[in-house]
Amino acid sequence: MADVLIRPLVAADAASYRAFRLRGLREHPEAFTSSYEEDSQKPPEAMETRLSSQKNRFWGAFRGNELCGAIGLEREGRAKVQHRAKVVGMYVAPEATGHGIGAQLLQALVAHSRTQGLESLVLTVTDNNEAARRLYERCGFRSFGIEPRAIKVGTQYYGKNHMVLDLTQA
Repeated sequence: MADVLIRPLVAADAASYRAFRLRGLREHPEAFTSSYEEDSQKPPEAMETRLSSQKNRFWGAFRGNELCGAIGLEREGRAKVQHRAKVVGMYVAPEATGHGIGAQLLQALVAHSRTQGLESLVLTVTDNNEAARRLYERCGFRSFGIEPRAIKVGTQYYGKNHMVLDLTQA
C-alpha cells in the first residue's frame, strides 16, 4: 500500500469527508449511532461547521488525495466533563484495512488528546465488531460494560461495548 498521510481535517476537506462518512454509514449501518438517512439530509455546510469547531477535532488518512480513513474527537462544553472526550466516527475503507491505518488514526488522536490535558477518552464499539475492539484494546482501551440493544438497524438490535482509555497512565 502506498504511503498514508494522517492529518487533521479542515473545512476545505468537508466535501470529501462528508462523502466518505456517508459511505461508511451506508455500508456499515450497525457500526455507527448516526444513520445514513439522517446524515444525508444535512446540508453540506453542516460538515464544514463540524470540521471548524474549536472543541472537536477530526483526522483523516489519505493515500494521495484519497481519503481512506477518519476518526473524530468530541469534547463537551460543560466544566465538569472537560477532563474527558469521546472518540467518534472511526472508519477505514474496506480496501484500506489491514495496513495499520486505524491504529495510526487512533495514535494521532491519543497524542493530540494528551497535549490538550485530557485525562480520559471514551468510545463505543458495536459489540460484535471484534476487529475494532481488538484495535482499541491494543491501544490501551478497556471495556467497562456492554449496553444491550443500544442501537436498532431495521429490525436488528446491536449492543455497544463502552470502552475507556486512562490518559493519566504512562
